[in-house]
Amino acid sequence: MLFPTATFTLFFLVVLPLSWLAMADMRRWRLFIIAASYVFYGWWDWHFVFLLAGCTLWTHVLALQIDRAGGGTRRALVALAVTGQLSLLGYFKYYDFFVSSSHNLAHDFGVGLPISTRSIVLPVGISFFTFMAISYVVDTYRGQFKPVTLPRFAAYLSFFPHLVAGPIVRPNELIPQMETRRDPRRVDTSRAFYLIATGLFKKVVIANYLATHICDPVFAVPGSHSSLEILIAVYAYAVQIYADFSGYTDMAIGLALLLGFTFPQNFDSPYTATSLQNFWRRWHMTLSRWLRDYLYIPLGGNRKGRVRTYFNLIVTMLLGGLWHGASWTFVVWGGIHGTGLAFERWRRDRSGGVERSPGRARIWAQRLVTFNVVCLAWIFFRSDSIARAWEMITGLFTRWGAPSPLVSAGVLSWIVVGIGSQYLPARFPLGIMARFSRLPVLGQAVVLGAALMLANAMGPAGVSPFIYYRF
Repeated sequence: MLFPTATFTLFFLVVLPLSWLAMADMRRWRLFIIAASYVFYGWWDWHFVFLLAGCTLWTHVLALQIDRAGGGTRRALVALAVTGQLSLLGYFKYYDFFVSSSHNLAHDFGVGLPISTRSIVLPVGISFFTFMAISYVVDTYRGQFKPVTLPRFAAYLSFFPHLVAGPIVRPNELIPQMETRRDPRRVDTSRAFYLIATGLFKKVVIANYLATHICDPVFAVPGSHSSLEILIAVYAYAVQIYADFSGYTDMAIGLALLLGFTFPQNFDSPYTATSLQNFWRRWHMTLSRWLRDYLYIPLGGNRKGRVRTYFNLIVTMLLGGLWHGASWTFVVWGGIHGTGLAFERWRRDRSGGVERSPGRARIWAQRLVTFNVVCLAWIFFRSDSIARAWEMITGLFTRWGAPSPLVSAGVLSWIVVGIGSQYLPARFPLGIMARFSRLPVLGQAVVLGAALMLANAMGPAGVSPFIYYRF
């Protein structure tokens, strides 16, 4: 069930009032929201509802045991819990990848393997709810969170606004909110409607337009396109994936707000970043924090010397790349970011950690370099193979002067809008929300309806799946 569809609109129009009515009794509300979330998740394929339920039960039982146990038993239990969750993720997401890679390696040595690929269907959102489940057991093990009852945990893990594509919400960020009845008078409807409307516009108009008009055709057959078309397609994809993913999470945060709950921010103008470290503090922020707290720091972080710090950064980003998809292109994408982060850290270490305040020209130079390194990595992220990515890169230098019909005014305009909007002052959306909040209810409904109709009219026919659905 996709957010910008009539089906989801009807679903939410039913769930929203019933959710507020059920909140008179939070126990009853939890059961209701679990049922609604399972309907939402099962709409795509009802068989995978049992997968979500199994992950919920496994995590809940082991978290309770971890909380009660002590010493080595606790460590064994948390290892068992995490292994089970990663095994679930590994089977559905990586089985075919590792089998095919093993076959290729064995073939190079003239050896045959008795195992074969299975064409396993990847459940929507499995990466997100397994990461949230891991957060729950690890936080329990660390003593940072006390395990709750099964209905409470099931409501947290399955809550439909974040279920299939994030943001990754920690237990202490959401479960306490589900303990007490929310006050509908305190719901920030202006911010919710703004997020939903702008998120819908980014996804349905900007992301879909760039995908259909230049990104999909160029990345499919880069050898048939000019260097200029390839360059613009790379920049267009940077805007497409930002508009697509940030648009989805904007809608998720807005929908959660209407239900009375607050999600953490997930994007903060990432293409204004002045370094890769700064980029990852602005891009998919909930994943960045997750990788830092549950992978980078357990590996040793920056506590075991400089060389080990560089190693930990690279390994964290390699695994972060593999989390995005079972392909060597994602590993290369993570490797580019990991190597870049390690290089930035090496430069800081070399200068003794002292950085002079950069001037305006230097800041813009840093932004330009960072953006282009990010775009280079996006080539591998978007390409369906290493060979196709390399074809894109070589095409950037070998076909200048060839006709470039796909480089249209519409494509260039949306690229400028997608990047330029990130340089708007923070007070700009606050001003819009303040003006919107002063409108009467009927006026708000008219403005929101007009925005939705405009997005529908300007967007291409049909609604393509969100990019991060497959992660």
